[in-house]
Amino acid sequence: MSFRPQKLLLIRFSSFGDITQALSLPAKLSELVDPQQRNHLSIHWVTRLDFFEMVETHPLVNQVWSFDRKLGFAGLLKLIWQLSKENYTHIYDAHHNLRSTLILRGLQFLSLIKAQSSPLILQKSQKRFLRFLLFRFRINWFEKPFSGQRDLIEPLVDWGLSKKLPLPPQLFLKNSTREKALSRLPKNFSKMYFCVAASSAHELKRWPVKHWIELIQSSTASFVLLGGPEDHFLQEIQSQAPDRVLNLAGQCSLLESAALIEASQALVANDTGLLHIAEQLGKKCFALMGPAPFGFPSRDSTQIFELNLPCRPCSKHGQGPCVNPEYQKCLVDLRPSQVFREMRDSFPNV
Repeated sequence: MSFRPQKLLLIRFSSFGDITQALSLPAKLSELVDPQQRNHLSIHWVTRLDFFEMVETHPLVNQVWSFDRKLGFAGLLKLIWQLSKENYTHIYDAHHNLRSTLILRGLQFLSLIKAQSSPLILQKSQKRFLRFLLFRFRINWFEKPFSGQRDLIEPLVDWGLSKKLPLPPQLFLKNSTREKALSRLPKNFSKMYFCVAASSAHELKRWPVKHWIELIQSSTASFVLLGGPEDHFLQEIQSQAPDRVLNLAGQCSLLESAALIEASQALVANDTGLLHIAEQLGKKCFALMGPAPFGFPSRDSTQIFELNLPCRPCSKHGQGPCVNPEYQKCLVDLRPSQVFREMRDSFPNV
């Protein structure tokens, strides 16, 4: 397809993991023009207010439009009216939910009544039929291996782009964020530490606490535990080696957590958004993948631990229920000794 975009709108409201993976899209969209013509392409992004800071620092994003869910339908209509004044030539809806569809239809309608050229539109497919086949009949017609970033980039093939991921970093942090994050480390804490993301939105995606404890006890390295204020189980992990395990759960913003990962040797993580943070920073990550398919790692910098079980994947987001006779077998049978060996091969000081 041959065209010369001038102003492009990207829509992705949430969630944390999806926004992080979508940070590859501006670099990918910039491939629509020759490098010497890059200054003639303006990329705008619509996202949820709570993810504004993650997007605003991207050097290829010219403007971020934030939507506050508290403003409801009236707020969405106001946003559509504001966007209609921008005269976008191209729109990529990388979310494809009710809000994003309303934005598309609203902009198309306003272009019509203003007698303006309608923008060229792409909308990410939800692949609902493929999901139905996968979870109902165990028929997997998805491209293998699963890749969250590839799924976001795939629709852009219609605009002549490849599915190849842009190189990291695709997450860009402010120095003030780095300084604030690193100030949370005690002065006597080792600068050669590993970050741990032991939590997850759904408990079924969490590697057992006893496995985290065994992994840390096998090592002499220092670890920083990241998570939310509700992740009280991290206290049990910290208590096993309080002199070299720092629990910062609930103390860091998402971007501060990203800065701590950036400064670490590597991240060890469940299937959670911080995994994608490491990928977009280009950091080494050891990923413990369980029941869910759609947040799967996408970069070679991530070493994946998984079991090939006929019951996997069992649910879209890992919300369950577990359908294996042995509860959570996909993660329970990923042994800490196996993970430790691979960590030691990459980092002998572990």
